[in-house]
Amino acid sequence: MKNNLPIYSQLKEHIIQKITQGELRPGDQIPSQYELCEQYQMSHMTVRRALNELRKEGILRSIPGKGTYVASPTQTADSGALVTFSAQMAHLGMKPTTRVLSQQIIPASTVLAQILGIEIGQPVVSLYRLRCADGHPLSLTQCYLPQELCPGLLEHDLAANSLFETLRNVYHLNLAGASSAVQAALADDEQSQLLQVERPAALIVREQVTYLDTGKVIEFSRSFIIGDRYNIKFQEGGIPRRDIPV
Repeated sequence: MKNNLPIYSQLKEHIIQKITQGELRPGDQIPSQYELCEQYQMSHMTVRRALNELRKEGILRSIPGKGTYVASPTQTADSGALVTFSAQMAHLGMKPTTRVLSQQIIPASTVLAQILGIEIGQPVVSLYRLRCADGHPLSLTQCYLPQELCPGLLEHDLAANSLFETLRNVYHLNLAGASSAVQAALADDEQSQLLQVERPAALIVREQVTYLDTGKVIEFSRSFIIGDRYNIKFQEGGIPRRDIPV
């Protein structure tokens, strides 16, 4: 394990390494939290944090009542053609609201570093939000941004203000494009409670990478959206429309 990383990040890196080296493959079940505590002599809190972050990054997935498994690769669906949250609300005449569930600075894992184009261990802004429409839960979104591109971001009120508008207006960043992918999943205990849906509930998992005009990645996000409230729009001829969330 890499000693320059926090203990929970070292465990994350060890699990990622097993996956990249083929010791663990998509669909394989990983040891339970208790077994990992025993194997690595770590506290339950440390192991739980590592597993939670791996799930949020899309590396692991949990099946209620069964265990935690290596996630299958997300299938690319389009090139940023997903309808944005704000656009959906405007179209439906509904009022969007956001609740920040957690916000922190974390070291970049191998996977995040590769996606964001930064070095392993560099500081990353982690933002976890619940999005609602007319007060009703609609989606959960986990965002990751390179801190070097938006220092002090967490000092802003990201419940009342748009993340992307903050990037544009405060940091003067030009968001130039995005690529997205989708897959289906069943809500776990935490997701079903926050989204107020009964299990088993179908969710759409949307992954998006957003780019600046310089070509740098400014954000990687994973959204868990209630399945019957989600649309994908295409331009005439089947060419995806490039939308950027606001």
